[in-house]
Amino acid sequence: MGIIIPLILIAISCVVIWRAGDGFMTASEYIGRNLSEGVRGASINAIASSMPEVFTSLFFLFVLMDADGFAGGIGTTAGSAIFNSMVIPAVSVIAVIGIGLARRIKVSKKVMLRDGISLIITEAIFLVLISGSVLDWYHGLVLMGVYVIYITYMFMSMRSNQKNAEPEEEEEEEEEEEERGEAPSFFISLVSFNLEDLFIRNNKVTGKNAWPLLIFSTISIAAVCYLLVIACEWMGSEVYEVPYLGSYNGLGIPLMFVALVLASAASSFPDTIISIKDAQRGQYDDAISNALGSNIFDVCFALGFPLFIFCILHGPIHMEPSDIAISSEIRFLLLLLTILAVIIFTSSQYIGKTKAFLLLGIYFLFIAYIIGRSANNPVANSIADFLVSTVKLIIG
Repeated sequence: MGIIIPLILIAISCVVIWRAGDGFMTASEYIGRNLSEGVRGASINAIASSMPEVFTSLFFLFVLMDADGFAGGIGTTAGSAIFNSMVIPAVSVIAVIGIGLARRIKVSKKVMLRDGISLIITEAIFLVLISGSVLDWYHGLVLMGVYVIYITYMFMSMRSNQKNAEPEEEEEEEEEEEERGEAPSFFISLVSFNLEDLFIRNNKVTGKNAWPLLIFSTISIAAVCYLLVIACEWMGSEVYEVPYLGSYNGLGIPLMFVALVLASAASSFPDTIISIKDAQRGQYDDAISNALGSNIFDVCFALGFPLFIFCILHGPIHMEPSDIAISSEIRFLLLLLTILAVIIFTSSQYIGKTKAFLLLGIYFLFIAYIIGRSANNPVANSIADFLVSTVKLIIG
């Protein structure tokens, strides 16, 4: 029962994040409708779908109020980044192949290299920057600054491409409003938490209904992320107290390991849904760049912003040696897996079944490693020691 209660809460969180993420996607797609393919995926879609990581990291810090909270934030963002790099492109490809749209998808090598190299540079900065025993507001500020540089480059490159584009193509994008079918009853939409039908009904998507939908979706995601953080805290505890129900036994493992698997997967639901839908529409560059762009946002902003706010309000965070070691291990593993994913993406212009299942296989090996670490498996521990010692050698 001690494990079942947190799992139920995490399942509820997944459903609400998924439904609210759908509404967020509809609103953000309208708002970013004039952006070019690839830029929209790496900016508007990536930010929209990464709101769960932002709120989860915020609540980890402000609920736990210590280094464990920051470790939970690292676990969520790093685990989500690995999930995004491996699982989302794989399931997007499998979804396209499964419904017979194509046997493989073609992606722009330029877009993959642009986002992949940006992500590798970002994670290398992350590895070096968050390596000391004391974390302060300026660490968060630097991380956010890296994202501002990335997003500025994205929009500058988009404007450069627009200048060279044919003038004919601009007129078609002014009012791209989609006719909607008959919406279900208000009660059914409310019970199923279908925010798109609640806010838009039978109307077209416009600025008047897109912004309220975006705001309410954000609030819904924020509320359920608090529930997700509590569930992860209970799951990792030796013993936890449920109001009105009594005490239960948790797994008694470091919170970061719980966040790496459960919080990251739950918070990545919107990314997954957005990328699958983009891929099924034939927007393959958006499908993959959303996953990679989300990772840059997760590492820089979803962790940098909570760190900045927390340290401004409560002062520096002092990390224990064990937290520093686990954090270094995970950040270096994230960097290695990202380099591997980028090599797989850019090895050719196509991503088919073979690459999709290879990416899924790598992710399941990662999960097996995390389970091994939480169970103190000797093989997993020896890999962890190697990762930590390598980081110490690199950073000095």
